[in-house]
Amino acid sequence: MGHGGNVIDELVADHREVEEFFGRIEALPSGDKDRKVHADQATIELVRHSVAEEAYLYPAVREHLANGNTLADREIEDHSKAEQLMKDLESCDAGDPEFDRIVGELMTEVRAHIADEEENLFPQLRAVCPPERLDELGEKIRMAKKVAPTRPHPSTPSEPPANKLLAPGLGLVDRMRDALTGRGKES
Repeated sequence: MGHGGNVIDELVADHREVEEFFGRIEALPSGDKDRKVHADQATIELVRHSVAEEAYLYPAVREHLANGNTLADREIEDHSKAEQLMKDLESCDAGDPEFDRIVGELMTEVRAHIADEEENLFPQLRAVCPPERLDELGEKIRMAKKVAPTRPHPSTPSEPPANKLLAPGLGLVDRMRDALTGRGKES
């Protein structure tokens, strides 16, 4: 968490980290308990990443791109789908027959979202947003990820200002639960 660089560099590094967790899941046989560990780690990173994007990236997209509202709305909708899948995955053990289906759907959804951001959204933003603004957003994203929730909360607001107000409290509760249960730690 917290890779450095401007907002685009930071988010692309997050994408690679999530893909690494997905690769670990895919490398293990169905039912292996470590698949759940890696799915939890991916979920933690995806939730932090999504909360930070919704708080800072998408408002910048709305501000700087001519079609920003449409793009931001579509990205938030992608997040909603992924968040519901992560919520469904939370109650599954690696041996649960639904685990493979849900984690497969999540990987497909997230990979499509990543490709869209990296191939379309990020180049458009880089073309019109001043470099110092991209740097400033990178710092805001890093700060947001430090206090963001680590578990999916599909019913919480995904747009400012409510998301910025609720995220730190939810994040604190989530991190306490994770510490008590050992969630997200490799076995």
